[in-house]
Amino acid sequence: MINNSKYHLAEGEILSEQRAIEDAKSNPARFEVLYNRYYEPILQFVYKRVEGKEAAYDITSQVFLNAMTNIKGYKFMGMPFSSWLYRIAVNEINQMFRSDKVRRAVKVDEDELKYVMDELKTAEETESRYQMISEALGELDEEELQLVELRFFEQRAFKEIGEILNITENNSKVKLYRIIDKIKKTLTLSKKSA
Repeated sequence: MINNSKYHLAEGEILSEQRAIEDAKSNPARFEVLYNRYYEPILQFVYKRVEGKEAAYDITSQVFLNAMTNIKGYKFMGMPFSSWLYRIAVNEINQMFRSDKVRRAVKVDEDELKYVMDELKTAEETESRYQMISEALGELDEEELQLVELRFFEQRAFKEIGEILNITENNSKVKLYRIIDKIKKTLTLSKKSA
């Protein structure tokens, strides 16, 4: 089952974060607090999606440069500041893919695949099953893969996924369940041809 609690902040944390954001808006040197808080999670998010450490570092640097440059336009909409950073990261990653500067990567471990297997209602946990699911994930387009990664590998709530991808919460649910159906069909075809 997806555990969303780690992506939501307590009221005190939200207030602290809001103060840090307001400080950064008035003095760019104070952006460092936000940078230090979110650099590592954003870097890991990017690294799981691109091929090569250098590309991940470059993209992450661009994410924080864009965030610092545009912080005055940030408005609290009920989601953590990190959602805004992840949205910037998704846009930067997509821009790099479009310009062919980096290649997409799908880096998952067996624990992360278990969440997908649970959703697919697959009890059979064999190495070949993991391989088949990994291959099915590799056939997804970028938007589909982002939805799967955000929901199952990062265990984000649909509301936050919608915020990150700039779609509605309901749209993120509908799209994800269509993707799950697509993966199920791919696995069924793979099983029949085996």
